[in-house]
Amino acid sequence: MRNRIVAGNWKMNNNAQQTQQLIDGLKAHQPYKEGVEVIIAPTYVNLQAAVVATNGSGIVVSAQNMHQADAGAYTGEISADMLKNIGINTVIIGHSERRAYFGETDDLLASKVAKALAEGMRVIFCFGEELSDREAGNHFNLVTQQLSDGLNGVEESQLTDIVLAYEPVWAIGTGVTASPEQAQEMHEHIRSHIAEHFSDTAAAAMMILYGGSVKPGNAAEIFGKPDVDGGLIGGASLKADDFAAIINA
Repeated sequence: MRNRIVAGNWKMNNNAQQTQQLIDGLKAHQPYKEGVEVIIAPTYVNLQAAVVATNGSGIVVSAQNMHQADAGAYTGEISADMLKNIGINTVIIGHSERRAYFGETDDLLASKVAKALAEGMRVIFCFGEELSDREAGNHFNLVTQQLSDGLNGVEESQLTDIVLAYEPVWAIGTGVTASPEQAQEMHEHIRSHIAEHFSDTAAAAMMILYGGSVKPGNAAEIFGKPDVDGGLIGGASLKADDFAAIINA
């Protein structure tokens, strides 16, 4: 039986006080449903404070991104060592906004994944198709390519440190959600890809999250599908009541 994860990607939102208030709100809703791991990803400047604020709560703090180099002249970037030094051991890599707005390619993302795994970090690897890809019937091929390229060089033994997050770009922040059937169809395809390229055992153990306009009202139906193991939540994770309801779904 796979574990469940509900992760909140807070993106470029919340100053220090707002971050503390949101964490306090989430802690006030505890205990959450048994067997669900809760992850939050505040902005860089609030990561260390979030680690302190969540201490003893069981809530895991993740970074939203990291650089693939150890150190050097990379102005504005953050290394794996810097994250680990403040208690961060999970990182989101490949979010569609990083791909679209900052030009992060599959090859670059593969190097970030490799670096994070080499540093003993857990990776939440994101991928998903644009609306044009789905309308053209190319969504399965595109997702397969993103997985193949992004996980290039990853060994099966390292898959225990990877969580996959399927995010159809057309459903992120738009209010449009993939139907539970569409989510299940793609998650089943993803699991089949893992089985083909690694093993049936690896595929059965792989946690695959859905992200894209998940709300308290639709979370239970989406999470109820057999190949959906939780969610990577954007806007709804910025409200403690909504995020708690999604966790408990």
